[in-house]
Amino acid sequence: MTTGTPTIPDEVVATVADAGWITVFSGAGMSADSGVPTFRDAQTGLWENFDPATIASPEAWDADPALVWGWYHWRAHLVRDARPNAGHLALAELSSVGAGDDERALMVVTQNVDDLHERAGTPVLSHLHGSLFAPRCSVCDTPYDGPDADSAVEPEGSKHDPRLTPPTCAVCGGAVRPGIVWFGEHLPADAWERAENAFRGADVVLVVGTSGIVYPAASLPERAAASGVPVIEINPEPSALTEVATHSIRAGAATALPALVDAIRRRG
Repeated sequence: MTTGTPTIPDEVVATVADAGWITVFSGAGMSADSGVPTFRDAQTGLWENFDPATIASPEAWDADPALVWGWYHWRAHLVRDARPNAGHLALAELSSVGAGDDERALMVVTQNVDDLHERAGTPVLSHLHGSLFAPRCSVCDTPYDGPDADSAVEPEGSKHDPRLTPPTCAVCGGAVRPGIVWFGEHLPADAWERAENAFRGADVVLVVGTSGIVYPAASLPERAAASGVPVIEINPEPSALTEVATHSIRAGAATALPALVDAIRRRG
């Protein structure tokens, strides 16, 4: 694993600096330096005896909605305590740095369910796997934004009981579920369409911190590479997408992305 400030190849700097449309495809490594626990690492305290894979499914919801809601509420609480890292902040600069008087298009497609891109100032075009902060009714699919969905404060009693009764939908009275794509569920059609469009129009794709093993999401950079779009991988370790990458920068997002932005700024 690379430490310190990575060297960004001149060809990468030129490709990104001259691009009118940059698509960023981010995974868990994007948020790693913010201290956001991964899906399987978020097992502490009362949750250490639960297998996340058995909670993140429609079957688990049908069997015990309070357990599932409590699990995701706790995960959202952990994310609320995290802060965007230097990589998130660098991406927020990338749409304008080195672009002269014009801002280039910067489209973020993420597999992450956190909101750190948004809090850093970069809108997310597509949350492919959903968001911890977009609960919806499990019956009528109406988005829910009631105060009892707020994860900023740990709910009273959660230190003693992992279960938490889900809120009730004001429209139909159904139980509100997490806005996450569970195992066995299809990706939302609108999120997938937006992601496809983001890749289809890209001049360059930055693949940041993803293993490239989760499909169909991983097919997006593969298809971009096959159509001749440069794919720049930023990842401390080789991934399943390394073979299709035009360049691979062996560093984490929090060091590589600021280095890329600085290099573009120096290029003028």
